[in-house]
Amino acid sequence: MKARQETVRMGTKIGATLGGVAFLIFGLIPGFYFGSYGALVVMKHLMGGPVEPTVIVRMIVAVGIMLGIVCIGSVSIVVGSIVGTALGYLVEAVAAPVEAKESAEATVEVK
Repeated sequence: MKARQETVRMGTKIGATLGGVAFLIFGLIPGFYFGSYGALVVMKHLMGGPVEPTVIVRMIVAVGIMLGIVCIGSVSIVVGSIVGTALGYLVEAVAAPVEAKESAEATVEVK
């Protein structure tokens, strides 16, 4: 039972790591883009029209950029860990019958 938990935990950690790496490769630029665009859309709706490039608007866009990057990063890591956990269970399901068969043979030989 302990080996099963370790297999699943290792799958979760590997999946989260791969999700983080995938975020760094594929998600950093879209997070920047969608965060800034989302902030501008919100500001446009709040102001009722096009916004002027003032200091406040630039600060809100910067916060939107950070929020977009953090959101895409967290989603990438969580999805990676879910996939890793599923693969950990799959590996355990494939490996468990082999271990059970070996332990059954060992108990038969002892008798």
